[in-house]
Amino acid sequence: MVWARMWGVPALVVLLLGQMAVAMVTTALRQTPTIDEPVYVGTAAVYLDEHSLRFNPEHPPLGKLVIAAGVLVADPRLESGFDGDQTELGRRLLYESGNDPWRVMFWARLPVIVLTLAFGLVVFAFARELAGRAGALTALALYCLSPDVIAHGSLATLDVPAAGLVLTSAWLLWRARTRPRLYVPAAGGAFGAALATKMSVLPALPVLVVVAAVSVWCAGPRRVTRAVSGATVFALTACAAVWAAYLAVDPRLRWGPPQHIPAVGGLRGLAVQLLPLPEPFRDGMRLQFALENRPWQGFLFGELYAGSLWYYLPFALLVKTPLGALALWAAGAVTVTALRPLRPAVPYLLAAPAVLLAAAMYGSRDFGTRYAVFLPMFLAVAAGCVVLVRWRWAPVVTGALVAFVAVSSLRTFPYYLPYSNEAFGGPERTRYRLHDSNVDWGQDLGRLADRLHERYRGERIWLVYKGAGVPEYYGIDAGDPRRVPPDVVHGVLVVSDSAAAKATGRLAELVAGSTRIDQVGHSITIYRR
Repeated sequence: MVWARMWGVPALVVLLLGQMAVAMVTTALRQTPTIDEPVYVGTAAVYLDEHSLRFNPEHPPLGKLVIAAGVLVADPRLESGFDGDQTELGRRLLYESGNDPWRVMFWARLPVIVLTLAFGLVVFAFARELAGRAGALTALALYCLSPDVIAHGSLATLDVPAAGLVLTSAWLLWRARTRPRLYVPAAGGAFGAALATKMSVLPALPVLVVVAAVSVWCAGPRRVTRAVSGATVFALTACAAVWAAYLAVDPRLRWGPPQHIPAVGGLRGLAVQLLPLPEPFRDGMRLQFALENRPWQGFLFGELYAGSLWYYLPFALLVKTPLGALALWAAGAVTVTALRPLRPAVPYLLAAPAVLLAAAMYGSRDFGTRYAVFLPMFLAVAAGCVVLVRWRWAPVVTGALVAFVAVSSLRTFPYYLPYSNEAFGGPERTRYRLHDSNVDWGQDLGRLADRLHERYRGERIWLVYKGAGVPEYYGIDAGDPRRVPPDVVHGVLVVSDSAAAKATGRLAELVAGSTRIDQVGHSITIYRR
């Protein structure tokens, strides 16, 4: 019994993180490059070889420096002074320089996998301080079983690293209520690291600055000057972390914009100009504002639309979050707000994700729940607090919901990217409701090659693929059905589900006139004409 008390919790932590590690590594090994990954991997290689910031300036460098740790091990060949654009850079590195893209991508993804597992420990520690061991295990289980976290934590992208660093900052600020001199600067550094990974976390800065002031206010003599000093230390440390990330790439901070930087006027332009951050960061913000002004297309519940919908993310999260997690998220938010001992945690757990979600909802790019991947992290911690509810059946109901999440998550293995919950038909039905990184991000090109070789060898193949991979590299010899008259297209027609969701004109007619006969990874559909 003593042994169980001493080793039971660590064993469960290892078990939960272990199954998550297996899921992510398996996914990383079997998926071909998604749309964004080659850009980040190519940029990471340039960071290592040339210490140049000229590629991918719309995102800060820290996340790509994390990816660079894996690229350094893979040691791919890349010609120096490459002068194409960042998309061409990724293709050159993976497919045109004699490198093995499977090996390069696995090693590039591995540091993000390790970081994702580390954030699981942050979830556990944060929830333990609020709700004890039972709450911590509940929170960790929801985090480790989250299909969105597993899917994007196994890719060489920036979403999970940025979100996890924001969570880490909030947790350190919670700890700063007792030791502000240690934890306020650490929290500022963590948020600065998040900001040096992805600019989309910037709306949380004012919130966490105020929370830092609250932490210092609660830690000792309640003086306004102390609280303001704590907030100032937090902000300055965050800025220093951003500067450090850029200087780590190029200590001389040489910067000549590789492309036209759009002018940004009004209050946004003034705010960008006044930011005490490196010029490449501010130019990256200008590029992001320009991207926000582009006429993107979205797809939601079978409807193709221009622009964005403010309710897109809530509906997408409703589809792609396990039902048990949705129930526990809601219960956790209510519990933290309603129970008096937990109310001091509300600003730390709910304020930053609420602001980030609002900012993402009003963004112009309805591309996936990865823009809200911070929610499975913060709300897992809140859900862990449900065990404190003094209701006879609370532990049983909580355990049953966690088990439901486990079954739903494990059933989708290894196809986490196109996951949707049982109420919406599971991953095989996601393509009818969502597109892009919710279901088909180009990840199944290798699986498609295997399927065509096994079942359709010798047949005429027509392919519309939406992704960053090169079909020919994987042995796929296919024509583009959009470049020939429709009556020429006979045989096997293969269409990425994101392309089918947005199909118009000739492609829409070809799909409508074909018979669906197979699918690959719940992201690519095979038809016969």
